[in-house]
Amino acid sequence: MIVSLSWSCACLADASEIVGAWYQAPEDWTYQGQVDIAAAGLKPVAKVALTGGHFFQQADFDINTAGRHVLDFKNTSTIGHFRHIILDAQGHPVVDVQGGILSSEINPFFLRHGREIDLPIGHYRLLTELDSPFFLADPQPYLDTLDTYRQTIKPGNALTLLCLGMFLGLMIYYAALATARWSLSAAMYSIFILGNLLYNGTALLVFTELFDMHRFYLVSIPILFSNCAYILFVMSLLEIRHSTYPRLYNAGAVVLALLGGLIVLAAVMPHWSLEIDRYGVFLFLIYGLAVGIVLSLEGNVIARLYLCAIGTFFVLGITAISVSSLNSYGLYIEHMGLFAVSVEVMLLALVLSYQFAQLYRDKEYALECMEHSDRVARTDTLTGLPNRVALDLALETLPQHGSLTFIDMDGLKFYNDRFGHERGDELLRAFARHLSERLGVKAQAHRLGGDEFAITCEHGDVTWVESMLTQAVEDLGDSGFKSAGASSGSAHVHETPDKGKLQHMADCRMYENKRSNKRSRNEDQESVLT
Repeated sequence: MIVSLSWSCACLADASEIVGAWYQAPEDWTYQGQVDIAAAGLKPVAKVALTGGHFFQQADFDINTAGRHVLDFKNTSTIGHFRHIILDAQGHPVVDVQGGILSSEINPFFLRHGREIDLPIGHYRLLTELDSPFFLADPQPYLDTLDTYRQTIKPGNALTLLCLGMFLGLMIYYAALATARWSLSAAMYSIFILGNLLYNGTALLVFTELFDMHRFYLVSIPILFSNCAYILFVMSLLEIRHSTYPRLYNAGAVVLALLGGLIVLAAVMPHWSLEIDRYGVFLFLIYGLAVGIVLSLEGNVIARLYLCAIGTFFVLGITAISVSSLNSYGLYIEHMGLFAVSVEVMLLALVLSYQFAQLYRDKEYALECMEHSDRVARTDTLTGLPNRVALDLALETLPQHGSLTFIDMDGLKFYNDRFGHERGDELLRAFARHLSERLGVKAQAHRLGGDEFAITCEHGDVTWVESMLTQAVEDLGDSGFKSAGASSGSAHVHETPDKGKLQHMADCRMYENKRSNKRSRNEDQESVLT
């Protein structure tokens, strides 16, 4: 059992805070082996300043049960440098360990500042030195048994790795998406995630552990830039432009200007940079909420989804940035912020996915409309066959061994004059249907207008085409159009590379065939009369 004292002892089980008196020391002051820090002339303070500095805590505690213990901090992991000195009852140092984000010391426990100690039963004094550019919350030393400590830190470590892995994956995905689609919203969202990845990865010791990175200001500065990226993301996501929403656009410009001022202020006053981050987060939260509410009231579906995301983050985020201490020993306040941002990142990813899906649906609908218009433009409305425009396009891809056949129907005028144009239209539709059925997929029939038709055949089998045409005319006769007929003329693509000449050649041969058929009919009529 461990006993924790604040100048008086009280017994606590397992993890317990080691509470003592805090003192602020000058930056150049060094510990010289003093047993009593209170007599060293340092300035007593109630707690460490969040804007950083050089501090010492002195506290007495008892070890009533021998065994392996771990000395760590609760509330926050954002500590530049720390040192723990433990003195025995005679004032002799028995433990001297150090670490921190700025320290090159190796952490024995993954993603934690914990230091393992082995002390016999007795009375001890802990001198904790902190030297950090700033603190996220109050770093409070505590002592825990080794076995309990190992179990306690697991959820926090798992949360850290899971969320940062999600950040990394989404950041890469949306960066690639921004590059492929030139999407400003995806680009700004990726930068927003990057800022939070740098902040959490540094504050929660991931970069220190995995990459030996000790750049402490990655905890604060990237967030200021990610706040700017977030404003641009919202404006792009909800299509806030000066021409559409001038007031919201101007408000966004003002917020960006304020965030730019905060970046300059953080550069001038780096010890205040983390506190400045809080104001930056508050600014973009207020702007995001205002924009979401205004556009949601106008019925904007994307804005309503976004409002759900920003509303959730507002509650979680405000809680995370306003808390200075926790009752938990396994989780830091940084974990609360990480969880809040992770929820926001996931919800915004869903909003972006919905928007991209909507854009895709709109694009598909537009393409369908274009395809429909194109089909209408290339289709004969009476027969449903491809028209002259479609024929011109088909000739562009007709191979060298392909063929073109022009057809001129006989009998259309007869049916129009005797039975009316409705009957003539029935003739054209019947001919188109029979001819298409006969040709199948081996050739394509076109209606050029009036009683003129054409057939394109990629295989160039003119004999087969003319045979199918003859059968289609016979089918017309069986359908009640006994007086209908057709004359045709064919030309092969290899006869001329010019598509205009190819059509002229087929047309001339068709009319030659038509005149030949007419002469044959006249001769037959004369022979009957004689």
